[in-house]
Amino acid sequence: MTGSAHIVQINVSAGGVPKRAVPSAQVTALGLQGDAHRDREQHGEPDRALCLFSQERIRALQAGGHSIAAGSIGENLTIEGIDWGAVTPGSYLRLGAEVVAQVTRYMSPCANITGSLRDRDYSPVSQNRYPRDNRACARVLQGNPSRTGIP
Repeated sequence: MTGSAHIVQINVSAGGVPKRAVPSAQVTALGLQGDAHRDREQHGEPDRALCLFSQERIRALQAGGHSIAAGSIGENLTIEGIDWGAVTPGSYLRLGAEVVAQVTRYMSPCANITGSLRDRDYSPVSQNRYPRDNRACARVLQGNPSRTGIP
């Protein structure tokens, strides 16, 4: 297990961004119950059931003048308390008290998230430009209800 992370915010939408905070959601092999995707080619499926991003990275981007907030670039779970640089494909994470996930790949940024980034430039969350500073996709190995505030 690479590490355990605290869930800061659970985010869902009917499709697209921003994803809005909800107090809890059922976590299944296909992702969060109540969450939908407009682009099924890039999102969803078991290997991309969850999109994760670091609250610490969000704070760093905000300090750099970006208007990013939890859920605004499409992550399902905004997490903290883990070395984000260690969140790499193949790593295992305990998310809150009940969810175990395996990171499968990094999430490529797209034009849909540019409203949350200074000058509409998504490169600060691009794996190609800033390795290990972007969102990660994960498969769910162990689900159950998940809530914010669970260490």
